Amino acid sequence: MTETWLIDHAYVVIFIVVGTLAAMLPFGIVALLAPKTFHEKTLETYECGMDPIGPAWIRYGVLYYLYALMFLAFDVDVLYLFPASLAYRQVPGIGVAVEVVLFIAILALAIAYAWRKGVFTWTRRK
Repeated sequence: MTETWLIDHAYVVIFIVVGTLAAMLPFGIVALLAPKTFHEKTLETYECGMDPIGPAWIRYGVLYYLYALMFLAFDVDVLYLFPASLAYRQVPGIGVAVEVVLFIAILALAIAYAWRKGVFTWTRRK
């Protein structure tokens, strides 16, 4: 019993060690390859290779972030539909189709709610 317990836990320890090393590897590579000296151009804000104009911190409207979060949420939800459709194809009955339609209806309600709140309208400030 002791050997089996030891072998089972050894896999967990190896998994944790390898996972930690894989997480720390990019930090080590950056520490080795990053330049050690900084020039004036290095500390400037980067704007597509052009010299920066104006302040570095520009305030964006909240609607921009809401629009980005809506896109991210619905993008992830739509990605869920592909594996779900493959898995549900193997289950007989109409209950699966009802679940998928209900899922899409909830997404449509969320889009309608966001549209009603004005998330998708861009107002220009002057």
